[in-house]
Amino acid sequence: MWRYSRVWDVELKLRPAFLGGVMQGSGNKPPGLVPNKFMYMVKDLNRLAQYFDVPLQAPSDPFEAMFKKGSLSAMRFVAAVQDKQVEQVSRELWRRIWSEDKDITEPASLSEAAMTAGLSASEIEELLTLSTSKQIKDKLKSTTQEALDHGAFGFPLFVCHINGKAEMFFGSDRAHGLLHW
Repeated sequence: MWRYSRVWDVELKLRPAFLGGVMQGSGNKPPGLVPNKFMYMVKDLNRLAQYFDVPLQAPSDPFEAMFKKGSLSAMRFVAAVQDKQVEQVSRELWRRIWSEDKDITEPASLSEAAMTAGLSASEIEELLTLSTSKQIKDKLKSTTQEALDHGAFGFPLFVCHINGKAEMFFGSDRAHGLLHW
C-alpha cells in the first residue's frame, strides 16, 4: 500500500492486528487447513512473487511456523512500534519468515529484524519490554476487534474512510480499486 500512498492523495495508517484472532473471531479457516485453498495459495503466491519480483521461500515447516509458533509475539512487537517504523519492521519480519525461512517469534529474531529496519539497540530493548506489557496486549486485541467489527475474515484488509463512512476492502488484489472509491 505504501507504493500507492505515494502516488494517490491518501493518508495511510498501518494498524497491526492479530490474524489468528481474526480467523477465530470470524469463523474462518486458514488456507493451510483447506487442502484446495492451500494448493491454490502456494501456486498463487509463487506467481505473485515472480510478478512483483519479490524473493519468496516458504518456511521449511509451514505448519510449525504458522500454527505452532504463530505470529502473536511478532504482532505484539509490531504493535509496540510507532508510526512509520511499523512499515520497516513489518517488512523485515515478513522477509525473515517468507524469504529467509527464519524465526519471527523469539526476542533475538525480533531484535535482528528491528536492527535491520534501522532501530537502535536501546529502542529495541524498550520495544521488547513494551511488547509483553498489558498495554500492548490490549492494543493488539483492540485493533483485532476493530478489524472484526469492520467485517474482517483475513488479511490484507483495508478500511477506507470515504465521505465519512468506513468501507472495508479485502485482499491485495483490491488495492487498485481503492482509487475508484
